[in-house]
Amino acid sequence: MSLSIGIVGLPNVGKSTLFNALTRNKVDASNYPFCTIDPNVGVVKVPDERLEKLAVISKPKKIIPTVIEFVDIAGLVKGASEGEGLGNKFLSHIRECDAILEVVRDFKDDNIIHVNGKIDPEGDRETINLELIFADLATVEKRLEKVVREAKSGSKEMIFLKGVLEKLKTQLEAGKAARDLIFTEEEMKEVKILGLLTIKPIIYALNVKDDSASAKAEVKNWEGKVIEINARIEEEIANLPEAEQAEYVKELGLSESGLAKLIKASYEILGLITFLTTGADETRAWTIKRGTKAPEAAGVIHTDFTKGFIRAEVINWQKFIEAGNEARARELGLIRTEGKEYVIQDGDVCNFLINN
Repeated sequence: MSLSIGIVGLPNVGKSTLFNALTRNKVDASNYPFCTIDPNVGVVKVPDERLEKLAVISKPKKIIPTVIEFVDIAGLVKGASEGEGLGNKFLSHIRECDAILEVVRDFKDDNIIHVNGKIDPEGDRETINLELIFADLATVEKRLEKVVREAKSGSKEMIFLKGVLEKLKTQLEAGKAARDLIFTEEEMKEVKILGLLTIKPIIYALNVKDDSASAKAEVKNWEGKVIEINARIEEEIANLPEAEQAEYVKELGLSESGLAKLIKASYEILGLITFLTTGADETRAWTIKRGTKAPEAAGVIHTDFTKGFIRAEVINWQKFIEAGNEARARELGLIRTEGKEYVIQDGDVCNFLINN
C-alpha cells in the first residue's frame, strides 16, 4: 500500500528545510513567507535493517524497501480560509494524504523572521488547526447545501447523509477536529468521500534547536503524536553519504535520526506494520494495516493473490537469520504453514502459495 504524509505549518517554521532533509530534494527554503508556491512531492525509502540482513542470506538481485511520500505545501497563515496568503489554495494537494505532519516552530533565530513576530508554539498550532477546520467546514457546508435539497425527495440515502453532514458541521463550527467524533461504519464511508483534513491522524514535529526554549509542557495536551526534530541537523545528516549517516547520528548523541522517529510515529498513528519477502530475485518490504489477514496481505503484492490464496509459509525474520538459510529453517521446523485466518505480524517473512 502507498503511504503519503502532508506537511503543513506557518511560513518560516522549517517545513521546507525538513522536507529537504526527508527527501534530499533541494527545494527553495529562503527566508520569506510563501517561498513554497507549488506543492513539493518527494518519495522517501523507509530505512529497515531487516532487509539488509535478509539479503546477506538470500543474495537477491535487488533490495526494495517500502516508501513514504511527503507533500509540502505553501505555509498557512491566519485567515487562509478567507483567502489570506497562498496556503489554502493548495490544501487540495494534501486531501488524499493518509496523515498530516504539522511543523511547529520552537526556536529563536533573529535571522529567520516569524510571520507573527514571536515564538509561540501553542498559538501557531492553534492557528494552523483552525485553518484546517475552517477549510473542512467550507467543504461540509457546500456538500450539505446540495444534500438538503435532495433529502426533500424522501431519499433515505440523502436523509442519512444529511445527518452525517450536520453532525460534522456542528463539530467544526465548535472549532473541533472531525477526528474527535465517533462514527459508525456506515457514517465513516460517507466521511471518507469528503476528503476532510481534520479527519486524518496528526503528527506534530516540534522544530527545535539545542538552545531553544522547549514547549514540552504545552505539548502534553496536544492530540496526536509529538516528536522533536532539529530540521537543520536533519538536513546535515541527509547531505552525508548514506554509509556515514548512522555514525554521525551517534556522534551527535542521538539515538536515531528525525526521519526514523517520524517514520515510527507515522506507522504507529496509522496502525501500520511491515512484512517481508525474500528470495533470489528480490528482498522486499511491504506495508499493511495491523490486523491484516494473510490473503489480504498477499493481495498487496498482487491483487489476484487474494482470490487465489491457498496458504502462507511464515517465519519471523530473526529466526530466519538465526537458521542461516531457508533450507535449514525448514529442517528446524521454523517455517509455519498458515491459512486464511492468520493475522500477519510485523517482521514476518512470508511466502504465499497461490492458485493460478
